[in-house]
Amino acid sequence: MLLEQVHKSLKSAVDYSLYEATEDGYWCGEVHSNTTFTAEYIFLRQQFGLTFDPKETEALTRWMFSKQKNDGSWGLAPSCPGDVSTTTETYLALKIMGLSPDDPRMQAARDSILNFGGLPAIRMFTRVFLASFGLIPWSSLPALPAELILLPTQSPVNVYNMSSWARTTCIPLLLIRHHEPVYALPNGLSAENNFLDELRTDESPRVLPYATPLSTLWKRGEFGDLFFTAADSAMSLLGRYLNSPLRSLSRRKIVKWIVDHQEQTGEWAGYWPPHHNSLWALSLEGYPMDHPVMRRGFAAVSSFLRHDAEGIRAQVTVSHVWDTALMAIALNDSASSTGTSCPNQTIDWFLDHEISSHHGDWRILRPILPPGGFCFEKFNTLYPDVDDTAATIIAMIKTSPAHLTSGCVLRAVHWILGMQNSDGGWGAFDWNNDKFFLNKIPFSDMDSLCDPSTPDVTGRIIECFGIMLSGHRGFSLGPSLAARMQVSCERAIAYLLAHQEQNGTWWGRWAINYIYGTSNVLCGLAHYYHGWNRNNLRSAVDSAVDWLKTRQNTDGGWGEGPPSYSDVSLAGCGPSTAPQSAWAIMALLNYLPPNDECIQKGVTYLVGSQVSDEKSDKATWPLVNYTSTGFPGHLYMEYGYYRHYFPMMALGRYASSMAASKIHL
Repeated sequence: MLLEQVHKSLKSAVDYSLYEATEDGYWCGEVHSNTTFTAEYIFLRQQFGLTFDPKETEALTRWMFSKQKNDGSWGLAPSCPGDVSTTTETYLALKIMGLSPDDPRMQAARDSILNFGGLPAIRMFTRVFLASFGLIPWSSLPALPAELILLPTQSPVNVYNMSSWARTTCIPLLLIRHHEPVYALPNGLSAENNFLDELRTDESPRVLPYATPLSTLWKRGEFGDLFFTAADSAMSLLGRYLNSPLRSLSRRKIVKWIVDHQEQTGEWAGYWPPHHNSLWALSLEGYPMDHPVMRRGFAAVSSFLRHDAEGIRAQVTVSHVWDTALMAIALNDSASSTGTSCPNQTIDWFLDHEISSHHGDWRILRPILPPGGFCFEKFNTLYPDVDDTAATIIAMIKTSPAHLTSGCVLRAVHWILGMQNSDGGWGAFDWNNDKFFLNKIPFSDMDSLCDPSTPDVTGRIIECFGIMLSGHRGFSLGPSLAARMQVSCERAIAYLLAHQEQNGTWWGRWAINYIYGTSNVLCGLAHYYHGWNRNNLRSAVDSAVDWLKTRQNTDGGWGEGPPSYSDVSLAGCGPSTAPQSAWAIMALLNYLPPNDECIQKGVTYLVGSQVSDEKSDKATWPLVNYTSTGFPGHLYMEYGYYRHYFPMMALGRYASSMAASKIHL
């Protein structure tokens, strides 16, 4: 019987979950991503004159080569084709580590870079690193004058109109662009050593172009691009006045901003690029290695590193709170089958990591909003986010319904309410962070300078609020807060209905892609579907359910790859994966009976694809393809536990639904 198989599968999965828990009661899996961040870790060490011992060199190079594709390139994800910037950074890092360009693997990498268009095709951040070693001139990059830090929040262009990740990365970069350092390469080689000349062709200019000529833009009528190209020219002019009073003031303000934004544990924003750039910028401003800020910062670098039999690599981020919240939900969702729920120790860990800081960047635009909520990482008190906050609330309430009225949860709810955007949705970290024109500036070649409302985050919030408003196991909210949450949900649902795609889906910003976005929204709307008297809501849900059913693979699972971000016709198309199948099943269980053929096939796929973990001899699911998104089109990741806790949630909810329906299969 399928249900018996589900119970057995869940028991084995719970054993794995408990085996993986830390002594403090939290979980933090590896964040898998491309080789860029490991290459940049090598750049950081080279910039500071820090060498590797032979064992470290071997472990780093072995891991990077293990990710090389058959054509010699390195890609954004295992399922993605090669990427010129990722390949260039990895190639340079390997050369720094002593690999000869005559090595066949290096020759293959070089050929792939040239086939991609060579150095003129690389992104801006890759150019920053090449310029720092004198391999291309700093003039190959757009201007980024330090005076940007002085622009007030009322100005259309200011650092607080950038997304949190762009702000924390770019502010230290203002100092780096001021100094425009050039570091020696290994063996005393300097900027004149032609270290990457093998990547140049006869057509490769020494000064790489980064903006379309003004005359061409004028002929095309692209006046927005024309405006920002002209603005870039003005910033270039400003950047020449390096000794102006404004420049000195700007540098002091940037240094203070960086120091003020360091966590006591040494991290900056829990994300590799701002951490790297902050250490780099402070060193250029004269901070010695033994300064307390630098000592803490370098000590915290280890939090991004992974060492094991595969080698050494750097993660782009770490995911303590996110993994712990989702694992707690999975344990609670499967508790009716296994008898094991989330440990109370985990709740204590959450309480210890509530955000109480009044100094987060979100307060710049929401100055009277009291703090609350949770961040993504273990140490990131200045950047809580609403998605993690909602997931943590759900985890706490499902563990103990009494937490519904606890101070921690109520503070978190008030913070989420205060972060709702004017359009009714929620972004991740900031309020009304939707100045899309910033993505037109020449420095922005990743289209990721904004943090606007997204359906996937908004879906999670209304799911959280729906659980709370339903009066979980006899605990209920006061009428005043409940009324505020109800109005908030009505605005959010209006946002979601307005942003449904023509094919019935919702876009997924933080995971791939339409399966994720659609699942989050459907799980949220389920709490309002039967009590909402508007036909447009029912029609929207029915359309999304039908789409999910048509995208089921013949093996019973669901899958989708990164190409759907650029081609909507590929939405829901791809080899089946455990996380994406679980997302689809959880969405459908809200609207279809558990014995529906589609759900039965999906559950059968999850049970059948479970495997034994090599380390623990307990059961989990395989990591097939990346299913998470950092920046659509530019950064894809896989959280190590996505393959585990999402299938647990789906199977646990299926078993509960079967029990509630008194269906026996």
